[in-house]
Amino acid sequence: MTSTDATAEQVPVRVLGGPTALFTYGGLAFLTDPTFDGPGTYLPGTGRELSKTAPAAVTPAELGRVDVVLLSHDEHPDNLDHAGRALLADVPLTLTTPGGGQRLGGTARGLADWEAVELTRPDGGAVTVTAVPAVHGPGSREEVEPVTGQVVGFVLTAPDLPAVYVSGDNASLDAVRQVAERFPSIDTAILFAGAPRVPAVFDGAALVLDSASAAEAARILAARRVVPVHHNSWSHFTEGIDDLVAAFTAAGLVDRLDVG
Repeated sequence: MTSTDATAEQVPVRVLGGPTALFTYGGLAFLTDPTFDGPGTYLPGTGRELSKTAPAAVTPAELGRVDVVLLSHDEHPDNLDHAGRALLADVPLTLTTPGGGQRLGGTARGLADWEAVELTRPDGGAVTVTAVPAVHGPGSREEVEPVTGQVVGFVLTAPDLPAVYVSGDNASLDAVRQVAERFPSIDTAILFAGAPRVPAVFDGAALVLDSASAAEAARILAARRVVPVHHNSWSHFTEGIDDLVAAFTAAGLVDRLDVG
């Protein structure tokens, strides 16, 4: 059994489409950026139109129990759509940005960078979720956030489990380096990729990691397993799974890539 296979047994991840994945960690069920609407167009006539091209692999009713939503940000429909937003009312806890916590209310809790929350596992142990930096576009946070808003990533740790990194909509390798410095033993990295581009935003520059940058992020993290999400189901995602496989192959890291 390879290290990737062993990690996959400890932290099973099911990719559902777009940025949405369901994974189990310490007996708790975590869902990333819920998007369950059918295909359609959002923000028409704004110059920032987004078109969803495929439905999620399951409906919210087919998810089963969800204990925690890890929401990288609430302001863009390709990360939280109408059905995803409705789902939050049935989830005990949503962790997100400080601004998102205020906007969403209810069971949503905003976390600042490096702020941690401890969750109780079914076996009585604990899982720690730490908020980590993310930058949704090219440049510094000071340049990017006024345009695309706050985004947060997450690291999950437990004494008896491999660490998991969820990048959120991050385009910054500097942010990845900060994560690697604080958490040098990341085993599973759920990397948002797809090189999404909107012509009216930052002159069409990638707003999240492109495939080559995703491979470099994997190298920086020394992650034993990389599960890519956020690379299909939306027309503004400009690089798909074939691009990711090619980039990881070129970097000599394709053995770490877990595409299901």
